[in-house]
Amino acid sequence: MFVSYAPGYFVDIGDAHVFPMVKFPRVHAQLIEEGTLSPEDVVAPAPAREEDILLAHTRDYWTRLAAGQLTPRELRRLGLPWSEGLVMRARLAAQGTLNAARHALAEGVAGNLAGGTHHAFPDHGEGFCVLNDIAIAVRVLQREGDVGRVALIDCDVHQGNANAVIFAGESDVFTFSMHGRNNYPLRKPPGSLDLELPDGMTDAAYLEILREYVPRILAAFRPDLVFYLAGVDPYVHDRFGRLALTLEGLRRRDEFVLRTCRQAGIPVTITLSGGYARDRQDTVEAHCNTYRAAREVFG
Repeated sequence: MFVSYAPGYFVDIGDAHVFPMVKFPRVHAQLIEEGTLSPEDVVAPAPAREEDILLAHTRDYWTRLAAGQLTPRELRRLGLPWSEGLVMRARLAAQGTLNAARHALAEGVAGNLAGGTHHAFPDHGEGFCVLNDIAIAVRVLQREGDVGRVALIDCDVHQGNANAVIFAGESDVFTFSMHGRNNYPLRKPPGSLDLELPDGMTDAAYLEILREYVPRILAAFRPDLVFYLAGVDPYVHDRFGRLALTLEGLRRRDEFVLRTCRQAGIPVTITLSGGYARDRQDTVEAHCNTYRAAREVFG
């Protein structure tokens, strides 16, 4: 199974920061160590090209981001300290998702051990999201004629607000977001289908909703490619989640989404998205479960 990862996915932002940057190298190391991935499965991306970034982002935002000229207000909204390494990390992750999408189209499934940055708008970043990797990938694939219709299945606990805005009114991109009703962002622009979940939802209720809607979306829309944003912040011990899924529930969620895509004959690209468990090892384990599920479903 092709998977994108580079050491540059990690940037030192300080151990006290709430964003668990360390999860990226830890997930990679764990998957290799246990044999879920082999070293040959993992390919380091080059940085995304400017011409591709500008398909999804304004030139003003990209130019000022690259030059370190974001305002203090923009940096507070982003939630991450600027550095050249942070910009490079965003470019690597964006290309990683594009590379994975191309391999998924050819092989049925592929993934990126980062990505799913669904709060990055064309003209600004927010919520720890610098560049919108999925929007960049979709725009490149559209430009090259590789896809007709694309579906985003977003199971991060936070609504994919930027994706909803970027793809608003586009009949060939379906944005499905299943997220916490009372969670960030405060303003939730409508996507193609948004399901708002109450605080404290547990495994059984969550999985029941998922089983109702995902097959229906795939059957009705028939996408050429699915991007699966497999955020693990619905976890019961997540700092920002407010839902109550267990690690087992999250794995069953992943298995269901991936198996449903495979049974429908629809290629799927996996991205990590969010995860902020109080014990960072829980976040690592939950992300690893996504790839264990992919290996089980796709072989």
